[in-house]
Amino acid sequence: MAALALALARAQPLRRGPACLGRPLLREAGGAAARRGAGGSEVLGKSFKRGVVLSAGSFLVYETYRLFSHFAEVHASFKVEEVIEQADYLYGSGETEKLYRLLVQHKNSEDAELLWRLARASRDLAQLSSTSTEEKKQLVYEALEYAKKALEKNESNFAAHKWYAICISDVGDYEGIKAKIANAFVIKEHFQKAIELNPKDATSIHLMGIWCYSFAEMPWYQRKIAAMLFATPPTSTYKEALHYFHMAEEADPNFYSKNLLFLGKTYLKLNNKKMALLWLSKAKEYPAHTEEDKQVHKEALELLNSI
Repeated sequence: MAALALALARAQPLRRGPACLGRPLLREAGGAAARRGAGGSEVLGKSFKRGVVLSAGSFLVYETYRLFSHFAEVHASFKVEEVIEQADYLYGSGETEKLYRLLVQHKNSEDAELLWRLARASRDLAQLSSTSTEEKKQLVYEALEYAKKALEKNESNFAAHKWYAICISDVGDYEGIKAKIANAFVIKEHFQKAIELNPKDATSIHLMGIWCYSFAEMPWYQRKIAAMLFATPPTSTYKEALHYFHMAEEADPNFYSKNLLFLGKTYLKLNNKKMALLWLSKAKEYPAHTEEDKQVHKEALELLNSI
């Protein structure tokens, strides 16, 4: 745009030339202008034409650059969408390693949608039984970096907030009880922000419920440590946890076997056996598509047999 403006500015005096060379200027020049006659007009005409040609040329260069830039942006956008489509297909198919290999090629991307998916893929790869202890730790920290970058690129992306919170929680397993408790405040903040940005995302709501449940059942010795380390340590109740688990179910009924399980477990903590039986039965009957579903089925059955 600056090049175009400069070209137009230079051309303007030439376009104004014939109009400006009016009577006052002819009077100052006396008969000189008359003696130049047609020759002077020809010089002015050529100068005017050169200005117009320069202006038109600069404009064409600018327009070509603008169109090329637009094409590049559209092409890049299509490429990102294509990668995301492939990534979502692989995620839905449970192809964790292929998904990670696809997305890690784009680790320097500026797109938050790609980056939070890479954080999720890194974390999922870390969770595989075939991943070594050393590799798992490396992937957990990598996942946090990708989630952090996604958040930096787009603070309005609810999934970036959600996965940032999840990844901070994972890193806490390597950094001790003090860091884990300190991180709890940050985790809660980002889960709440994710829910605020997308109130229909059942997973974020469920995870907020897990946060509440975890602090409601915190052992006494951990509470004592937390009280020593922080003036106001994180706390919650089973009722708060129950609220979020029900919210998640309302947002997306029957979306996750673990939400059904925790509804049953929370009702047990609140000594409501009737409702506990209802939700634990639903968890037991949930189709076991994943390894986690199988674990949920086993735990639900054990709890049902203990009631």
